This record gives sequence, structure tokens and C-alpha cells, in this order.
Amino acid sequence: MSNIELTLEKIGLGNKEIAVYLACLQLGPSSVRALAEQADINRGTTYDILKSLQKQGLVSYYHKEKNQYFVAEDPQKLKDFISERQEQLEKTKTEVDGIIPELQSLYNNAEDKPIAKHYENLSGVKTILQDVIAACRAGEKHYFVYSCAAIRRYLYEAYGNFNKDRIAAGVAVDTIALGAGGETVGLDRRKWLSHKKTAPTYTLIYEGKIAMISVNKKNQLHGVIIEDKNIYLTQKMLFENLWHKLT
Repeated sequence: MSNIELTLEKIGLGNKEIAVYLACLQLGPSSVRALAEQADINRGTTYDILKSLQKQGLVSYYHKEKNQYFVAEDPQKLKDFISERQEQLEKTKTEVDGIIPELQSLYNNAEDKPIAKHYENLSGVKTILQDVIAACRAGEKHYFVYSCAAIRRYLYEAYGNFNKDRIAAGVAVDTIALGAGGETVGLDRRKWLSHKKTAPTYTLIYEGKIAMISVNKKNQLHGVIIEDKNIYLTQKMLFENLWHKLT
């Protein structure tokens, strides 16, 4: 795909629309048949695309001797097309704001149904960590962790700026470390359950969710986020009870 095609795709034109539009530019005033041959698209589809491009202000047509000819508008019209798209997006954003309360109600009604989402590899771990920050930023700005020394290094590899972004979001964390290592870096407290024994899973307790990250014998990362308010409250209660017992 050429740079021209990539740019036209970015502003919202589909592949077939791009092909027909470029055919219009290349051939000048042309019949549907000629444009269809140039774009390598059947005549019926080409005609429908031309009508769509006409509505978008990129193509016009005229009649000559009972024949219909289509012609591309000046490419400068693409700027008007982009402006109209931006205006439409702003209007749509306002409309979305209006229906969010109703959608939120539907979402909240589904809270009694536990959801488990699975993730793999470093990209999956980063997605989990990003969810922690996003959820806590919008919620209590505080979460809890059972930190596993064996897994900890993978988290830094997956999302090196996690703590920096967490602190920037004003999110605090209490950590119970399982195994040696780890230090405080800001908006965090840390206690050790054991300096010698570690665990195979890194667990995060946050905003109605439990995330668990582990690695198998092949050093393949996998994680899961469980969304369930009751499981979250139970794990949070157990964590806080253990936290107050540790020195």
C-alpha cells in the first residue's frame, strides 16, 4: 500500500473507496464502466462507492449525451472532508455522553456475574498493569499486592514506567513481599511475609478485581483478571488482616 493510500485510509476511507477515488483522479471525467475497470471492482459496487464519495464531497457527476460521467473534486476538498469528520466525531462524543448513564446501568446490573479475562506474554502483563492504574485512578487510588520475587522482574520488563505512571496518577499501594528484594519508590508501603520463601504467583487486589500473574516452566507469562466484587472484598479483608499482623 502506497503512502497516499495509507493516508487516505487514516482519514476514514475504505480500501474500495480509495481505489475508486484514485481512479477518478487518474482518469478524469469517466463512466462507471471505465472507473470500475481501472479500480478492478465490479460496476454495481463501483456505482455505490461513487455515490458515497459524492455524499462526502469528494466526487461529482454530470450528464453528457444521455451518459453519466463522474469526476473527482479538487484534492483540497480532502481538508473539508476531514473537518466534517471531526465535527461528526464531536457530535457523536456528545451523544455517547448522553447514553453512558443507561449503559452504565446495564453494566452495573451485570456485576453479579463474575468475569475472568486471560492474558499472555509481556504485552498481556502490561495490559493488566495498565488496568490497575486506570481502575484505581478512577476509584479509591489504592490497591494491594502480594509481590512474588520470582515474577517481579517480568513486570519491570513488561512495563518499565509502571511505578512512574502509578505515582503520576496518585495511586498508592501496600505490598506484602513473598521473597527477598523490593523497595519503596513513592506512594507505597512494603512489608515482608518471608525473605527466604517465594511464591509462584504475583497477585494484585484492586477496585473489585483480582489479577494474578505467573510464569510456567518454559518462562511463558500468563495472567488473569477476575472481576467479582465479593472475591475482591474477601481478598482485601484477608490482606489487611495479614498486613496489620506483620511488622
